[in-house]
Amino acid sequence: MTTIGIIGAGHIGSQIARKAVALGYDVVIGNSRGPETLTELVAELGPRARAATSAEAGAAGDFAVVTIPLKNYQELPAEALAGKIVIDTINYYWERDGRIDALEKGEATTSGMVQDHLPESKVAKGFNHIPAQDITTTGMAAGTENRRALATASDHEDAAALVTKFYDEFGFDTVNIGGLSESWRVERDRPAYVVRQNATELASNLAKAPRTI
Repeated sequence: MTTIGIIGAGHIGSQIARKAVALGYDVVIGNSRGPETLTELVAELGPRARAATSAEAGAAGDFAVVTIPLKNYQELPAEALAGKIVIDTINYYWERDGRIDALEKGEATTSGMVQDHLPESKVAKGFNHIPAQDITTTGMAAGTENRRALATASDHEDAAALVTKFYDEFGFDTVNIGGLSESWRVERDRPAYVVRQNATELASNLAKAPRTI
């Protein structure tokens, strides 16, 4: 059975954990405040889930999901995540994270920053542009007309393929943007951000995204 290490137990991390457990995955979830703060969530998730430190969650996963504030991305446990595919849900909110010139000027992407911090991991963008509650409520069976689509981007084909598989299991089609240098197309305040869209609509929204906001 595949184990997912989830670092971050906020809205997105908790919803991914709920859906993953329902699909039969084992989940090890950690956050910055310690496993003792996750007792209630783990009790809700049931026997397929356990709480751990962030490093333990990263090490335990066959792959990982990181869903923390961007301002804390350098706290991600690079050693524990080495050699693993890492799905990055992180968004840039300058009101919370402080102004980051490279992002403001269109010289960097959030996922590119995460990849730089995790040089021995394979980072792929995922789940950053869907409201948390929609993760468990808007998925549809493959082939359903007007099925919702989500985007991914990665410099590694196997990482993008894993996100595509994971999305499909969650009930979503995938549009692959390309490398991480293009992942800005699905970042905050772009046309594809937190909009319910099918694959054709998502591709159109990605294409018309402005590089800077």
